[in-house]
Amino acid sequence: MYIRKSTWSMYIILAIIVIVAGFLTKTFDETNGTYEEDQWRGQLEEENEKLIKEDEEIQQKMEEDEDAFIVGPDMSIVEKNNYYLEHDIQPTAYGAWEFVMENVVLLSIVSLFTIIIAAGIVANEFRWGTIKLLLIRPISRSVILLAKYISVLVFAFFTLLFVLLFAWIVGALLFGVEGANPHTLIYANDFDMDSGYQYVSVISEIISGYGYQFVNLVMMATFAFMISTIFRNSALAIGIAIFLMMAGNQIVFFFSEHAWAKYILFANTDLSQYVDGAEPMIEGMTLPFSIGMLFLYYSAFMTLSWGFFTKRDIAGQ
Repeated sequence: MYIRKSTWSMYIILAIIVIVAGFLTKTFDETNGTYEEDQWRGQLEEENEKLIKEDEEIQQKMEEDEDAFIVGPDMSIVEKNNYYLEHDIQPTAYGAWEFVMENVVLLSIVSLFTIIIAAGIVANEFRWGTIKLLLIRPISRSVILLAKYISVLVFAFFTLLFVLLFAWIVGALLFGVEGANPHTLIYANDFDMDSGYQYVSVISEIISGYGYQFVNLVMMATFAFMISTIFRNSALAIGIAIFLMMAGNQIVFFFSEHAWAKYILFANTDLSQYVDGAEPMIEGMTLPFSIGMLFLYYSAFMTLSWGFFTKRDIAGQ
């Protein structure tokens, strides 16, 4: 797997995306300031005054010209500054750890690459005609299939780890390191922008964010692996898995009025929906329920993969 140029190109693409994201953040983000220990309150108040004045000027221009479209300042910065002032917390400068936390969105690309690997790892053996050479060895089919599946999981884990470590390196070079255990403000509920802010450990958020995404990553990789094993067609496995990964939430939303929608796989893959008392996607769902559903789907995917691979006649391949 790792001697193929296509695999290394995936890591190069991820590296380029992380570097570009770092430079864009450094260039356009308004939260990269540093705050001195004895002056941070004045700095925040001055920053608030500047943003409020800029917002008022833009609002006035838009009232004068109703057809005008002007992008205003990010007023959420004012809300964050007010939280720091009210709770007497000196804000931590933006740094490598927070950059890593924000790059959790790149795990959707990691899922895409893992699907491509999982979809071809069995199907390509049939397409290339090497399956016969593989199965004549004194190793059981179950062990061969398990080895291939573990290879997919290893690729997924190391690619996730690559994103995390490379993002930290890029963040450290561009923004510096903000300490061993920095804290930041995030919305108390990611699904409700009016939920207010909470002061949290950045490292804790990284562990939970990447961990929740890894659950979805494993489920989609296992699904693609099953399709590859059953139909022996990598293109079909890639197409179906990517389509469902992209459209999964829309499918759940479309059927959300039905009680049975909670049994759909994609209604349960995002376990972060239960964090901090958030309302789940569908009423009646709980964390144990979603874990149970994921276990059932995972068992079904693996059972079907094992059943088709171990029982298939390859004499005519």
